[in-house]
Amino acid sequence: MIAKLFMIVVFVAIVVAIGVYTRQHARSVDGFVLGGRNVGPWLSAFAYGTSYFSAVIFVGYAGQFGWKFGISAFWIGLGNAFLGSLLAWWVLGPRTREMTQRLKAATMPEFFGKRYDSKALRIACAAIIFVFLIPYTASVYNGLSRLFTMAFGIPYEWCVVGMAVVTCIYVVLGGYMATVVNDFVQGIIMLIGITAVVLAVLNSNGGFSEAVVSLSQVQAEGSSLQGAFTSMFGPDLFNLICVIILTSLGTWGLPQMVQKFYAIKSGPAVKEGAIISTLFAIVVAGGSYFIGGFGRLYSDQIAYAANGTPVYDSIMPTMLSNMPDLLIGLIVVLVLSASMSTLSSLVLTSSSVLTLDLVKGNLVKDMSDKQSLGWMRVLIVVFVAISAGIALVQYHSTITWIAQLMGISWGALAGAFLGPLLWGLFSKRISKAAVWTSFVLGVGITVGNMIVPVLGSSIVSGAVAMIVSLIVVPLMSLVTPSVPFEVAPPQASAAIDREYTRGLAEEGAEPFDSAEPIEHL
Repeated sequence: MIAKLFMIVVFVAIVVAIGVYTRQHARSVDGFVLGGRNVGPWLSAFAYGTSYFSAVIFVGYAGQFGWKFGISAFWIGLGNAFLGSLLAWWVLGPRTREMTQRLKAATMPEFFGKRYDSKALRIACAAIIFVFLIPYTASVYNGLSRLFTMAFGIPYEWCVVGMAVVTCIYVVLGGYMATVVNDFVQGIIMLIGITAVVLAVLNSNGGFSEAVVSLSQVQAEGSSLQGAFTSMFGPDLFNLICVIILTSLGTWGLPQMVQKFYAIKSGPAVKEGAIISTLFAIVVAGGSYFIGGFGRLYSDQIAYAANGTPVYDSIMPTMLSNMPDLLIGLIVVLVLSASMSTLSSLVLTSSSVLTLDLVKGNLVKDMSDKQSLGWMRVLIVVFVAISAGIALVQYHSTITWIAQLMGISWGALAGAFLGPLLWGLFSKRISKAAVWTSFVLGVGITVGNMIVPVLGSSIVSGAVAMIVSLIVVPLMSLVTPSVPFEVAPPQASAAIDREYTRGLAEEGAEPFDSAEPIEHL
């Protein structure tokens, strides 16, 4: 217990120290929100990966979908790596950076407002982000706290409050640079931890071959297929595909993920970041889902609800509960790293959106740079407090699955924003009506399915909302007037870089890595 507590204390001390160290780079709004748009590929890639994978993945999704799909859940990890990471960087990365810098947009609502020349769209986007990031944040608290309870016997409420306080401290101090530097440290811990977990779980089940043999003897409910949980596509291919779409394509429309492309240096940094983030995802997501696939081997040890349904959030903690104490300590730090990196990204995104897109120019007409920083820091605390409160309420409610909360959040956000963002980056023929339609359908499909579950789970409704968004935006734009906009070629970013660098110099702001010149696309 002393060793485990020591590891936690050292980890907390490191993340707070990084917050103190990076506070000098959070003196301007641009530095606080985007790190001066000069963040290198390693920091950006690890920030992307650690924001992507949290306790929701490790505890919630790996447990639930490993139970449902067996070893074929590994396809979800591969989808996250190649569709959610590699292809997202290749397609969105260069264009997002160039367009947001040309429009001088620091947030997704600001991009929509300027790209489609609509203040109403900007406000609507900000409202959707604020509302639907909350359940995702609550799910992050949930997964971490359940693992803490298993490892230390600490009450759930204490874990939520402790995590909220530590995250507040370093994000308020250092802003975006505090999150990305911490993400790099936390990402290294995640890589080491996942590797150790994979080896330990397989070893505890007699090795890979023996574990597969044992799993092949488990019969899947409602399936006549023998050894369904060790088959290539598992017992439920349709729902497996829906999960892959939700968790992989969803990152293309999530504000906290796309924002990483706003801040990265241009040119080779984007290409390097794509490779790094993909390899990171293969290890972290692939490893998590792979291990979750053996959850059925622990069916006699996990918790069950009153109706006999497994409590999916208990599967991964149960698999890890008999590990050596030092390994459990490493796993707790691993999940703490994953959760805090995601939480910091979520609260920074929410506070910047609320300040720059709702408060500034609406509630406060003339807001200075200093006032904006103050508002963002206060709203970080407010958002963390609200989400922590909801996590505590949710813990005692009927919504007990982490995956359910994440599916609702990702489905609404990506369902609303995916089409308008992707088509808006590459086409000049997109209309306001098409964007509004995507907003309404994305939120409507997700919320409507919560009330009347026509599509079944939030996973399926989220996947449907994303596909609908991609289809409806170009179709609506064919029959409604488009917004006049010139989509500049990537080569234009060189001149934009020069103009942007001059602007930073005039404002007295310092990029994080000012010794290195900005490279051009």
